[in-house]
Amino acid sequence: MTAKTDKPEQYVDPQQMFQELFKTEKYREKISQFSVFGKKTLTVDFQDIYAFNQDLARMLLEKPEEYLRHAAKGAYEQLRIEDPAYAETTDSEDVLISICQMLNAESLRDLSADQLGKLVMVEGIVVRATPTQPLIREAAFKCKACGTITMVPQTTAFVKPPEQCRAPDCGKKGQYILAFSQEDCSFVDSQDLHVQERPEDLPPGQLPRTLAVRLVGKELVETARPGDHLSVVGIPKTTSSFNPGTGKPCRLNLQLEANSIEVLGKDPENSVTPEEQQKIVELSQDPWIHRKIVNSIAPSIYGYEYIKEAIMYLLFGGVTKHLVDITVRGEANVLLIGDPGTAKSQLLQYIPKITPRGIYTSGKGSSGVGLTAAVVKNKDSSLSLEAGAMVLADKGILMIDEFEKMKPEDRVAIHEAMEQHTVSVAKGGIVATLNARTSILAAANPVLGRYDPYKTVLENVSLPVTLLSRFDLIFIIKDVPDKAVDDLKAEHILQIHRTHTSPVEPAISRPMLKKYIAYAKTIDPILSLGAMQHLKEFYLKMRSATDNGESPVAITARQLESLVRIAEARARVALRKEVSVEDAEAAIKIMQKSLEDVGIDSSSYKIDIDLIMTGKPKSARDKINAILTVVADLNKGSGPVSREEIIQQLEDKKIPISKQESEKLISQMLRESILYEPREGLISKT
Repeated sequence: MTAKTDKPEQYVDPQQMFQELFKTEKYREKISQFSVFGKKTLTVDFQDIYAFNQDLARMLLEKPEEYLRHAAKGAYEQLRIEDPAYAETTDSEDVLISICQMLNAESLRDLSADQLGKLVMVEGIVVRATPTQPLIREAAFKCKACGTITMVPQTTAFVKPPEQCRAPDCGKKGQYILAFSQEDCSFVDSQDLHVQERPEDLPPGQLPRTLAVRLVGKELVETARPGDHLSVVGIPKTTSSFNPGTGKPCRLNLQLEANSIEVLGKDPENSVTPEEQQKIVELSQDPWIHRKIVNSIAPSIYGYEYIKEAIMYLLFGGVTKHLVDITVRGEANVLLIGDPGTAKSQLLQYIPKITPRGIYTSGKGSSGVGLTAAVVKNKDSSLSLEAGAMVLADKGILMIDEFEKMKPEDRVAIHEAMEQHTVSVAKGGIVATLNARTSILAAANPVLGRYDPYKTVLENVSLPVTLLSRFDLIFIIKDVPDKAVDDLKAEHILQIHRTHTSPVEPAISRPMLKKYIAYAKTIDPILSLGAMQHLKEFYLKMRSATDNGESPVAITARQLESLVRIAEARARVALRKEVSVEDAEAAIKIMQKSLEDVGIDSSSYKIDIDLIMTGKPKSARDKINAILTVVADLNKGSGPVSREEIIQQLEDKKIPISKQESEKLISQMLRESILYEPREGLISKT
């Protein structure tokens, strides 16, 4: 057996090693700016520590509390060199170290007992945030016997008193009064967050996990709101509530004590590298860029060019205008109404994969508070807000499938969010307004399974008019047999099953398209004079048909605003800072396509926007008014009248309403309380 000849490694002080790191130009500049901004926290990139000394980085991960103290002392010593005057006014205990840019992020569901007390980084979505509250850092206890004040640092969830009075001539135990005044105790701001797994990280068939995160310090609190994507570096610890009757439980709760927090998703374009930005700009200069992006949206789904084009405008969005008195939304909303088996759900489920922030939900499994916001009770009986799907999808897209299956009281909750892009809550003493700047892509099935072209949109789908009018574009997907189309569709579907790949190769890859959309949203195009004139001429042309009062209303100011949003979105696709005439023409074309689908009165075959705005076409309103006039005239002469008298009077006045249609309209007016029956068989005007 040979004796070891290796010399023992020389001990190196961790504080000295950190100070050597902080002597580099990057951190000397940061420390020298402490006094300028009044800061006491130094943000340190973990990758810099790893590059400086791997052993130091490893020990920081293993023993974060100890090594963060060494780092803070090293930063304070360097502060004394860089800015001695500011160091004199700063306590060494007040200098803190914030670690960011860890090498890899842990999954929320992978956190276990092995990571307790170590430094980890997790990513997720904020679903709940409590109000900021003061936390006792150092408590003052007054002895009841002698009046001596004893200061005790607090490191746990419960206030810990001193074991005994520290006065030499007292030394009594358990007789203290806690002083809560600001002069006696030291306080710091604190806030609790509930962070949930991101949808893209969720394994199939699993419920999302939630982790409690404790933020301490004014530089951490109020940095994130419900709906934000977060990257949190912290130390996992255990917490438990104490029950005087049974004591502490063996199974404890997991909580992450945050060291640093970075909000992701507010500015997703920041993740675009210079090389990717150059490629995006090159793509935008392609004259066929619009067609390439349309073909890259759900390439495995055959056809639906107009619908995919509308989804493209929804993905890129228009420009939000903040005026002195009002805010005009820039996000568009699209509704798809179609027969079963027309790939609506597959289309909706694909969109979250190409948008920087997208959430998919089903109307049947969604409640009003689940879509907007809920007031929930915390363990300490206090109330806090929990964000719903529309708030979580802020500055993104919310996909709602089976839209018609939502309960009426739940649909009412999203009216405000669709038009004003806010969610207002006034419950349990909490009065708040949350941002819900989200576009909505919804899909609904007809009431009777198949779309009936001889009925209005309102009769085909059980959605209220107030909700339909908030959609910029509505498309009908009909499953109509067509030999040529069916042949191509069958070939497309069978090729997918044969090759296990899409027969159509997307022109732009999914990751690049996602970055392209995020980058394009940084551009705010303005209307050119030519585009303004083009949209104005179309609007006036559609409105001019209603001047004589005989033609139906073809378009309103709400559709004009939708045209502007679509034109701005098309300009964004090409990364243009000005909306061209070509963009305006494309917006008009797709708007006309939408109106042809849902705004055609089946009796007059004219475009009538009141089908969406009021639920009744002008032709139906004219017939209802004619019946009302006849009933009013008959009521003046003889009081309530029978149906037969009303129908006979309509025939005598030669009003073009058939007997069958008259019966139907009278029954409808009775249901809607426009007419009523004072006695059985007799009808009177309300």
